[in-house]
Amino acid sequence: MKLGAFSISLAVKDIQKSKVFYENLGFKVFAGEIEKNYLILKNGNALIGIFQGMFENNILTFNPGWDESCNNLKDFDDVRKIQQHLKSENIPLTSEVDETNSGPGSLMVLDPDGNMILIDQHV
Repeated sequence: MKLGAFSISLAVKDIQKSKVFYENLGFKVFAGEIEKNYLILKNGNALIGIFQGMFENNILTFNPGWDESCNNLKDFDDVRKIQQHLKSENIPLTSEVDETNSGPGSLMVLDPDGNMILIDQHV
């Protein structure tokens, strides 16, 4: 399966402190709005999202249809195809994408250790 761009979405307590910390590690703000309590930071191909007050735990995020610079990919597996595969493997989903639509959509699944995985398609 082609899952697209990978990032980790971090639940942070103080977005300003986290921003400074990751900038000191060489990350640069790539997207987001600090006024809305989220930023996406980038260092080479590495992406980190920092989110204050939006969710409790960190989330592994994949974006089908995007590369690490949010450029649309011509060849990717649609989130609905990914969902069908997960269901065929009897992997329980915590949220599902509507398979009657096309375009943007998302699903969520927990790994065996309880880590949340978000597959979030924007195209």
